[in-house]
Amino acid sequence: MTQRPYVVDEMISAKAIAARIEALCREIHDEFEDTQKLVVVGLLRGSFIFIADLVRELDLPVEVDFLEASSYGDGMESSREVRILKDLRSGIEGRDVLVVEDIVDTGHTLSHVVSLLTSRKPARMKSIALLDKPARREVDFKADWTGFEIPDEFVVGYGIDYAQRNRNLGFIGKVRFTD
Repeated sequence: MTQRPYVVDEMISAKAIAARIEALCREIHDEFEDTQKLVVVGLLRGSFIFIADLVRELDLPVEVDFLEASSYGDGMESSREVRILKDLRSGIEGRDVLVVEDIVDTGHTLSHVVSLLTSRKPARMKSIALLDKPARREVDFKADWTGFEIPDEFVVGYGIDYAQRNRNLGFIGKVRFTD
């Protein structure tokens, strides 16, 4: 795939992300304060930085697992077909689960994953997304917690990529094509 030339303009600073994660973790703690152990399920690959910062901030016993689901490939548009590329290593039946997503765009991926995991009978399951783009929603699904609601812009950084680039940015940036 040939990439169009682009630049990245900062949209959400690293400082704003850290402050929002701290606030979200207080709410998550209140919801799960009675848990024996919270299974935090990160949706790879985009959520890996977000999940790392979340679990470091959570004052709860946690177990981390990952599920890789994809509806994008290397493109900018969702294919709307959700594929599970890597499943959980541990069972979640009867356990408390927090599903962590980087961005809810069309809603297909998170809706599919939550439905799949619900069928495995967790005791309690909630979802969190760092970013929510409601203008693009095609599936009636909203995460239980959202870091930031953003306009319909293509974004990168803080784990989110464009064709495997820019995941390592410490902020969320808007992609601006220069051609």
